[in-house]
Amino acid sequence: MTIRSCAVFCGSRFGNSPVYAEGASDLGKALAQNGIKLIYGGGHVGLMGTVADAALTAGGEVIGVIPGFLHDREVMHKGVTELEVTPNMHSRKARMFELSDAYAIIPGGFGTFDELMEILTWKQLGLHQDPIYIVNIGGWAKSLVRTLTDAVEQGFASTNTLSLFTVVEDVPALMSHLRENVPA
Repeated sequence: MTIRSCAVFCGSRFGNSPVYAEGASDLGKALAQNGIKLIYGGGHVGLMGTVADAALTAGGEVIGVIPGFLHDREVMHKGVTELEVTPNMHSRKARMFELSDAYAIIPGGFGTFDELMEILTWKQLGLHQDPIYIVNIGGWAKSLVRTLTDAVEQGFASTNTLSLFTVVEDVPALMSHLRENVPA
């Protein structure tokens, strides 16, 4: 499978550590340098804005997908290659799914968790086989991964559900995985 585009699910805030913004910037730049189109939530704030700006600065293609009601809250990024406005959150996630060959989850909050859980559930149900990567920038995802593991250990999910995603420690590790799917 060739990875031509990657959805990045991340926060509309910066979080409490500068390492999160550094990771988002590194990811945007790396995607652009590897010719992988960035698909993201369309905002110009927090880590969303950081990853998009870094990809654009590095000459990458960026498609933002944002519901109209978040126009002011997430400040639509008007400098992206293409900005799609959807009627609601459900159509936003569906459109990002249609546009993406892989998914990278970097630091974020409840919206990021929602996006991750939906794309994981869709994969569990066989609606796609695209790779899902949880990027543990600065140790951000430790408790998230523990929660997913706890669901298995407590009998609420089968053991094979842990194979639906891959945890990587940083952007270079993510790019190594993505490059395995990209022809040289």
